[in-house]
Amino acid sequence: MRKVTRYPVEGHNALWHIYQTVSPWKGVRNFIWIQLSRYCPILSVKNWIYRRMLGMKVGKHTAFGLMVMVDVFFPEKITVGENSVIGYNTTILAHEYLIKEYRLGEVIIGENVLIGANTTILPGVTIGDGAVVAAGAVVHKDVAPGAFVGGNPLRDLSRSATTEQDMLVNTEEPV
Repeated sequence: MRKVTRYPVEGHNALWHIYQTVSPWKGVRNFIWIQLSRYCPILSVKNWIYRRMLGMKVGKHTAFGLMVMVDVFFPEKITVGENSVIGYNTTILAHEYLIKEYRLGEVIIGENVLIGANTTILPGVTIGDGAVVAAGAVVHKDVAPGAFVGGNPLRDLSRSATTEQDMLVNTEEPV
């Protein structure tokens, strides 16, 4: 279960209540910094923007690929450990606005984590140290340290990867 705080709303869908939750000026300011970082080819500058301008906690030697989209309204709820790689076009959300409620949750990505391209990380999840998330995954639940996961819905791929390797080894002709 994701660790999110739920806020019910009445009337129109929750997104219409956004500026009761967060300042529109914060949204505009963050949007500009995020867009600059998405296209910036210099990793140290990206990390500076994330840390200093957006309030994220980003470890040393962490690398954000081109076009990574971090949460516009609540980037300060995102933590990424040291020496992790966040792949191309990944989206990291700390909020979700639904019809009758909105939810906020911290996203914690550990150290030495590899996130494949085009992954979506939902609010309230923790990805443990040394985990690998396959490209295109939707991370909707916690990922254990050292796990290899992927897909939608998210599932453990380490067993199937081992099985595939065993099959390749077993089908090779003897030398």
